[in-house]
Amino acid sequence: GTPAKAAGAHADSPLVRWLKRLDRRLLAATLPRPGLTAGITGAMLLAALASVPFLGTSFLPPFNEGTATINLLAAPGTALSESSALGTIAEKLLLGVPEVKSTGRRTGRAEADEHAEGVHYTEIDVDFYPGDRAPGVTAQRPRSAVLADIRARLALIPGVTASIGQPISHRLDHMLSGVRAGIAIKVFGDDLAALRLTADAVADAIRPIPGLVDVSVEPQVLVPQIQVQVDRTEARRFGIAPGRLTETLEGAIAGTTVGQVIDGVRTLDLVVRYDAPWRTDLSRLGSTPVVLPDGRAVPLGNLASIHTGAGPNQIFHENGRRRVVISANTADRDAGEVVAELRAALEAVPRPAGAWISVGGQFERQREATRAIALLSLLSLAGMYAVLFAHFQSHRLAIQVMLNIPMALIGAVAAIWISGQPLSVATLVGFVTLCGIASRNTILMITHYRHLVENEGEPFGPEMVARGSVERLVPVLMTALCAGLALLPLAFAGGDPGKEILTPVAQVILGGLISSTLLDIVVTPGIYLWWNPPPSREAAA
Repeated sequence: GTPAKAAGAHADSPLVRWLKRLDRRLLAATLPRPGLTAGITGAMLLAALASVPFLGTSFLPPFNEGTATINLLAAPGTALSESSALGTIAEKLLLGVPEVKSTGRRTGRAEADEHAEGVHYTEIDVDFYPGDRAPGVTAQRPRSAVLADIRARLALIPGVTASIGQPISHRLDHMLSGVRAGIAIKVFGDDLAALRLTADAVADAIRPIPGLVDVSVEPQVLVPQIQVQVDRTEARRFGIAPGRLTETLEGAIAGTTVGQVIDGVRTLDLVVRYDAPWRTDLSRLGSTPVVLPDGRAVPLGNLASIHTGAGPNQIFHENGRRRVVISANTADRDAGEVVAELRAALEAVPRPAGAWISVGGQFERQREATRAIALLSLLSLAGMYAVLFAHFQSHRLAIQVMLNIPMALIGAVAAIWISGQPLSVATLVGFVTLCGIASRNTILMITHYRHLVENEGEPFGPEMVARGSVERLVPVLMTALCAGLALLPLAFAGGDPGKEILTPVAQVILGGLISSTLLDIVVTPGIYLWWNPPPSREAAA
């Protein structure tokens, strides 16, 4: 044993010899005081856990896609020419922003499109210069200032509401809540007029909240209509079911598909409906004969009230109930704080009888993802404990290996604070990944302690623990260093498009590796010496 040790020491580089001397000094100070080192580590862990509620929260980290998607909504019923003119004005305003390189616009969407929209809807894709700096412009503005400038310019267009997002994040919002915005407030009920008033009250209540931008109510206007109201008493007296009569009128006015016509490679529906004069002339529509079950014919005017009126251009339903949506985004502030103030503001908004308000969006999915990841993390920890116990055949050793996980959490939380990242699904995935990585070093050290006692005849005590720690110092540092160096490019690439999700994962793992490695070198030897009996008596323990 001694010659081999001397040869090994002689072969060490100056850096390794210096690190081992430093490690021996640390062990000489900490091995006799395991309670002190454990207490300091516990205090650091409590401080880290206490700071977690103050971290920002988000479903996904903020994206930097290098482009922006802007939705412009004019009043429903706006003519295509007028809507196109408004879109042209918006493009000219956007091109006045120094960071904007080019724009592309779509006004309206085809009926067969996945996102069919009226001609009052305009979507503008904005491409920024690389690095958000235009040629010849020396002062670089942060992305938040650029977006604020865009919002201020678009606010100059009268009668138009704008929502600013990014291509991928915009589609994520739409998939999560059905609205192209990060926050969707939905007002449900039966009385559409009351829902509109409530939605307007909600928008007025939340607009003053700091960090809440692009607040808009789902556009809806009253349009001229010919309204036919069936007189149920008269319909029953003539033996006609009101529902059947309504379906027949709907087919006669809106059209009924009775077949298909093949024109080359195209297949066209064959639709039958009344000619235009019969659909728009009230007297003609009232004289339309309705055939009774006994074969007689009665004018429609005898069975229903026919008059002109105004009705909503569109009515949206969700889960069988009418709803109106208020959409909004967040900017320059933590989404969790904004939503908390938003919920408080909604409590003061009066609701009509039978109506209720729900708040959805990315933050709702963040809560669901957090619960799912927490459950999976518990299952993973249970699996780790079972594997460790199967290897060491000792509950004490299995627990001691897993004690390195809280040491890793200290650095992980510190990394989130230093980087300014919100607590998102990406950081939670980093926490889970860190649990497995951080346990390796403790396994290396404990396994070597047992090897020295069982195979090399070292007596269990401070000298054995000090020797095992020093001999495993280089493998422990190299293991952590290799992983850390691989993560460095991602950890410092937070502003690069395409790395928004990988960067928080890398930062959490890197911070956890640093704290777990340093604390493991100091804390694990003393805890092992104090808490574990010699290997010959571990089975009884």
